[in-house]
Amino acid sequence: MNPVRVVGRITLDILAQAGDVTLFALKGVAAMLSPPWFPRQLARQLMAIGYLSLPVVGLTAVFTGAALALNIYTGGGRFNAEQIMPQIVALGITRELGPVLAALMLGGRVSAAIAAELGAMRATEQIDAMRTLSTDPFRYLVGPRLLAGVISLPLLTAVADLIGIAGGWLVATRTLNFNPTVYVRNTGDFLQDWDVESGLIKAAVFGFIVTLMGCYHGYNATGGARGVGRATTLAVVSAAILIFLSDYLLTTWFSRS
Repeated sequence: MNPVRVVGRITLDILAQAGDVTLFALKGVAAMLSPPWFPRQLARQLMAIGYLSLPVVGLTAVFTGAALALNIYTGGGRFNAEQIMPQIVALGITRELGPVLAALMLGGRVSAAIAAELGAMRATEQIDAMRTLSTDPFRYLVGPRLLAGVISLPLLTAVADLIGIAGGWLVATRTLNFNPTVYVRNTGDFLQDWDVESGLIKAAVFGFIVTLMGCYHGYNATGGARGVGRATTLAVVSAAILIFLSDYLLTTWFSRS
């Protein structure tokens, strides 16, 4: 085979896929921001995406904060800098680990669920039936999910920040002999508003990505049950890749502003 032809075909396929996702995202944003809205559907998605994700996000955050505290204490001990551990834990959780890990947990749980649900609806022709009944599937199925993701993930990230810092505090005070009051004071004095705000901005972008990937792959699923399974896998993998990519781009942008 001609290697240039293979590379060209792969490149064109990637660009075509990126264009499809972009057009789908623009159409989804329009459905999310313009009437008619479906408050009951939005409330249902907020419950499924946000509230029901609290346990897994909370457990991930507390163990991440605890493990981060132990590693930073061990690394800082090589330079006699153990006392900076509270500040580094708080900064790492709020700016990076809180939003990224919450988004990854949400991606594994929510992207797969959305893709499976919409894929099953596509396979059983329920989406086509909605058009027959003069209901726009984008406004009823995609818009509320996107809006719920943008709203839910920053709230989950705020909870994850608190729980993650609490996990670090618990390990530091129970295992590493830190003074509880001094630990809390050092954390509060070191953190700035922008540290928390930048993490919440990332979380809103990640929430959009997670729900967008689930909706895109589920809405366009083909091939019956096998296609639904493939759409579920693609939704989780593509959400994770885009989360890491957008995290790097946002971090670079924030560091320059």
